[in-house]
Amino acid sequence: MVGGGPAGMVLALLLARAGVEVTVLEKHGDFLRDFRGDTVHPSTLSLLDDIGLAERFARLPQRRVSSVQLPIAPDRSLVTVGDIGALRGKYNYIAMVPQWDLLDLLADEARREPSFRLRMNTEATSFLIERGRVTGVRYRTSDGGTGELRASLTVACDGRGSLARALPELGLEEFPCPMDAWWFRVPRREEDPSGLVGGLGDRLFVALIDRGDYWQCAALIPKGSDAGRRAEGLGAFMAQFAEAVPWLADRAGAVTSWDEVKLLDVRLDRLRRWHRPGLLCIGDSAHAMSPVFGIGINLAVQDAVAAARHLVGPLREGTVGLRDVRRVQCRRLPTTVATQGLQRLAHAKVVGPLLAGRAAFGNPRRAKRLTELLTDSRRLNRLPAYFLAYGALRERPPRESLR
Repeated sequence: MVGGGPAGMVLALLLARAGVEVTVLEKHGDFLRDFRGDTVHPSTLSLLDDIGLAERFARLPQRRVSSVQLPIAPDRSLVTVGDIGALRGKYNYIAMVPQWDLLDLLADEARREPSFRLRMNTEATSFLIERGRVTGVRYRTSDGGTGELRASLTVACDGRGSLARALPELGLEEFPCPMDAWWFRVPRREEDPSGLVGGLGDRLFVALIDRGDYWQCAALIPKGSDAGRRAEGLGAFMAQFAEAVPWLADRAGAVTSWDEVKLLDVRLDRLRRWHRPGLLCIGDSAHAMSPVFGIGINLAVQDAVAAARHLVGPLREGTVGLRDVRRVQCRRLPTTVATQGLQRLAHAKVVGPLLAGRAAFGNPRRAKRLTELLTDSRRLNRLPAYFLAYGALRERPPRESLR
């Protein structure tokens, strides 16, 4: 596994439990990166339950979110677009957990398996290719050491900067995005709203993630406007932020330097082929997702679960081949296409117009009608809630990985 993110660690754990020899290469020395996706949706919560980690996960510091609110009404007021709490089932909420805590939990559990190895501070630098087949990777450690690691299958889980994306035969299909994102944080008070909350200002769409004692803030700005808006000054931006979420205006001064505001270059793309002999790409390596709906991590985890189910047998038998990795893409591609299609629709009909100063859906009357439908129809409101919770397709882990 190249990359120790959620997809790599989930797949490594499931395969190691089934007796497959697995090595994960992670270029960092720990999992502590701020402003990563920290949403754990019901699909992933159900997986943790299936593999016996639900109780340990529940002990991690977390906030539980049961609704998503966005300012899509004609008057920019908040509308509940997904009432996850209304869904049936044990996990009808989104758990907000620092990603490093989730990764530490998965790594600790995987270390119990004798067939698992995790090499931190080890970066894959290139693929080993023999007779057209990927047979492993070359790597470099943080102390300057180098080496080679051979494998019957290499899985690229190293995100949208993946080594695999440099392979021209895989092809990359890119879609336009109307926005970039600034990440930062401001203090939260008990009397504040809870859950996932949105706000709208001058060419600025704000998403707020309830983290207990602070808000993790994502400010969506028009694509490519980072340098120009920074040149206007931090004070100007925080004034726009206060306009978007006026109940936070008294805390706008909490951000004192541009160093506290991190830029995410938003991309939406996918590889046309996720594989070649000896290689499989999953998660962001195969498909970079927009932050819209906040489901990129959970889509990657579902990729890992599907890959485990299709690959555990061939890997144990030593027969894994091109047909096996093709099956993973065939299984997961329709879900990826559907999810990205909805994100592209949200870009075109909601995010783009709002960042241009127009009404969502380009028409106040349409926005009002949709607002009424979502507000008045519990059944209709459950559709986006279910999609946020489980995505377009739920995956089940292989029996060999259950405890």
